[in-house]
Amino acid sequence: MQKNQIVELEITDLSYEAMGVAHYEGMTIFVNNALPGEVVKAKILKVKKNFAFAKIEKIIKESPDRINVKLNQWVQTGLASLAHIKYAKQLDFKRNQVVNLLQKIHMDDVKVDETLASPEEIGYRNKAQVPVREVNGQLEIGFFRRHSHDLVPLTNFFTTDPEIDRVLVAVCDILRKYKVPAYDEIHNKGEVRYLDVRRSKATGEIMVILVCLHRDFPELLEVAAEISQIKGVTSIILNHNPKKTNVILGKKDYVVFGEDHITDMIGDVKFRISPQSFFQINSLQTPRLYNLAIEKADLKPSDVVIDAYSGIGTIGLSVAKHVKAVRGMEIVKDAVKDANANAKLNGINNAQYVTGKAEEIMPRWAKEGLKTDVIFVDPPRKGLTPEFIDAAVETSPKKIVYISCNPATQVRDLQLFKEKGYKFDEVAPVDMFPQTPHVESVTVLERQK
Repeated sequence: MQKNQIVELEITDLSYEAMGVAHYEGMTIFVNNALPGEVVKAKILKVKKNFAFAKIEKIIKESPDRINVKLNQWVQTGLASLAHIKYAKQLDFKRNQVVNLLQKIHMDDVKVDETLASPEEIGYRNKAQVPVREVNGQLEIGFFRRHSHDLVPLTNFFTTDPEIDRVLVAVCDILRKYKVPAYDEIHNKGEVRYLDVRRSKATGEIMVILVCLHRDFPELLEVAAEISQIKGVTSIILNHNPKKTNVILGKKDYVVFGEDHITDMIGDVKFRISPQSFFQINSLQTPRLYNLAIEKADLKPSDVVIDAYSGIGTIGLSVAKHVKAVRGMEIVKDAVKDANANAKLNGINNAQYVTGKAEEIMPRWAKEGLKTDVIFVDPPRKGLTPEFIDAAVETSPKKIVYISCNPATQVRDLQLFKEKGYKFDEVAPVDMFPQTPHVESVTVLERQK
């Protein structure tokens, strides 16, 4: 098999990245945008030792689950790599990811619920971070083509709140008007690297963050004055990122106009959101995710709860009214400041947050003799560290509620908890990110007597 060869393939499965899987002459071939049950003519793009990548040249037999997307840039960029699949089948695909991972470790007896569908299938994202680059001599916003740094210019981001798309396009026009240079990542020069726009569905407040190479630029005041006139904009921040890096945000934020935060809500709890703070992307699905976790935790008024990887306190403050006390920890200083401010904002006086790594604070609390009833964990994609798991178990919680954005690391960690005397018999997948392969999942572990 060689590059540019045209082959006829029968697609038998979907990879976890939602690429069609086929087999040809002993090789596994991953075909972008192909679905199980389809027969396609495909062009080989890249050949490795045991597998290859290909793209569709022609669909010979089409799957009934296919949706013909007019703008396939969403699929090409990975921005919405499931956009060509009917939503019900997307939910099945996400559930199957969890099922397959459990089967691999011989936990077939664990019940996997049907995936909880999102109330919105498109336009659900309350935040967009889009690259700014020069294309054909003009400043453009868009998204990088998958596995590359080639910008595909876009004005409709499909999964993002349409109000955010409106603001992105308006800001792009203003930057062009004042001839502000786009960032050139090869030479580490230019100015605007990313536009980061957040919108509260509850209040309509919009924060515009200009991620820039320099702390200031000559046209900043004029640009900010015009952005401040865009309907809904209550906050303009300049984020200074001088490093040659793929990390989007730099460490320093400067308020150029309005407030240093916007306010959003989850259920009946208000949250202040700063530029660097993590807040769940899907505003309408988040309360349903948390209610599911709270319901499964079966909390008691006497419970002492730990909110690990707490961010701005979204989970802990949502459970505070059900329990005796909440203690949380988070590595991002501004997020902890927001969490404690959010407790005050909502009149919650039984929740307290501290700054630090969960894997360092948890062992310290365990040594100090802290005893807990329920621990909520919502870690980043890499999951939990063995040190955190050991310390969590040492505080003898009756239950551990594990909310995960990566079922692969969650299943790995569940095995470790099982070895330490915690059992689980059910996983509930939740679709927080429609049109993408990502799936959130909730599991409650109980201490065996």
